[in-house]
Amino acid sequence: MRRVLAGVTLATTAAACMSAPAKPAVDGDVGAAQQIAWGPCTDIKRPNGQKPARQDTSVRCGKLAVPLDYAEPDGDKIEIALIKLPATDQSKRLGSLVFNFGGPGGSGVDTLDQAAKSLTSLRTRYDLVSFDPRGVERSSGVRCGDGREMDEFMALDTLPDNEQTREEGDAANKKFADLCEKNSGKILPYVGTVNAARDMDRLRAAVGDAKLNYFGMSYGTQLGAVYATEFPKKVGRTVLDAPLDPTVTFEQRTLAQTRGFQQAYESFLKDCVKGGTCEVGDDVATASANVDRLMSRLAAKPIRVGDRDLTQGLASTGVAAALYSQFAWPFLGNALGAALKGQGQALLYLADSYSGRSANGTYSTQMTSFPAITCADSAERPDEATLRRTEDEAVKLSPLFGSEGAGGLCSVWPVKGSDEARHVDAAGSGPIVVVGGKGDPATPYEWAPKLTKQLKTATLVTYEGEGHGSYLSGNKCVKRFVDAYLLAGKVPEKGASCKAV
Repeated sequence: MRRVLAGVTLATTAAACMSAPAKPAVDGDVGAAQQIAWGPCTDIKRPNGQKPARQDTSVRCGKLAVPLDYAEPDGDKIEIALIKLPATDQSKRLGSLVFNFGGPGGSGVDTLDQAAKSLTSLRTRYDLVSFDPRGVERSSGVRCGDGREMDEFMALDTLPDNEQTREEGDAANKKFADLCEKNSGKILPYVGTVNAARDMDRLRAAVGDAKLNYFGMSYGTQLGAVYATEFPKKVGRTVLDAPLDPTVTFEQRTLAQTRGFQQAYESFLKDCVKGGTCEVGDDVATASANVDRLMSRLAAKPIRVGDRDLTQGLASTGVAAALYSQFAWPFLGNALGAALKGQGQALLYLADSYSGRSANGTYSTQMTSFPAITCADSAERPDEATLRRTEDEAVKLSPLFGSEGAGGLCSVWPVKGSDEARHVDAAGSGPIVVVGGKGDPATPYEWAPKLTKQLKTATLVTYEGEGHGSYLSGNKCVKRFVDAYLLAGKVPEKGASCKAV
């Protein structure tokens, strides 16, 4: 599987011939609301398999039954895993605030538990709620191989940029897609964002809210935009942070993200050398050349780390992982410095954090749910010429991060996709606040005004800083704007912006 910066066909089977589920009426009745049996959380996970230090005994988990196929609402059901952090001031409670932290494929159950300390102001007046979307982890999570097979996929090199590397990547994509069909074929046709939005409306009804208050980050912005388009009259206070532009093609997305990661990488190098203690090099040119040489050496001979190898592909993934947050830059500098000395543990740790690999060799569904949802959300299936052109242009932008993108996997995906989730407008909904970061590598800023324009009821807030996502960056200005809207209903003025301080 070629590395895809998230932010990760020959249709010969019966599943590939299935059409998209029929669309229900906008703002349709979800029927009698379910009662969620909330109870203790027993299987919260941390990155790399670390066990959480459980202190907040008020955290609750539950499940919500939803139709596998909304065209047959009385047919087979799947269960959506939920988590709730009850409001700390119940006397002033506004309702529930539902989160999706991105991916696609990220576990909301695990992430909300991890992010709780950063959300204390919102928790004063909201029950904070999140979920594993359909096809993710506990909610019929897509599985595409065992730990050994996933290790092989993730370790695949993207360098050198030659025909052999490409052929190996193409073969890995086909093997990966075949394993996804073999292990998760039943859920694959139904994991798209439109169905996830319908699930979210069932969740809204189950928690007893007339309108959905929602906070979506990264891919969660597309999910929120689709919800607002499907159910505009049920849109409550909604924030979309680090927005995706759902209209972009696979080629456009790949080139924009490659450019964004390269810019973030260059900003990291500048930051690393300015203090005079950068382990990667004394100046940007030297540091960049050292990393290039490291990647070339790893492509020829990986660094042994215990019973595993740090390959060039894993090292590149580790670098990309650390670029999501400026807080990780010092660790990245140390990790690259250590790798230059032949010690690969830290870069391997970063790569494992990105891919959802635990220390025991098992994987979350992050890297398998991602292509499943991405491919379900687009009817586009790039041909060989388009993939080669995309990769050639991406490598020109960045030899370190350039690839064919998600289009490579979707071109061999066993299930047809639908473009329904690419058309959003939110016409008739309540106000929506979009927050875009100028230094965001995974969802480049150019997508923020585009999504704002598509959503007829949206207002844009611009963050001038680095990193993927603005609210959790700790920027006080962004926090003030978002909290004022979610807690008091105050919509930011047009042109609102925040400096990186």
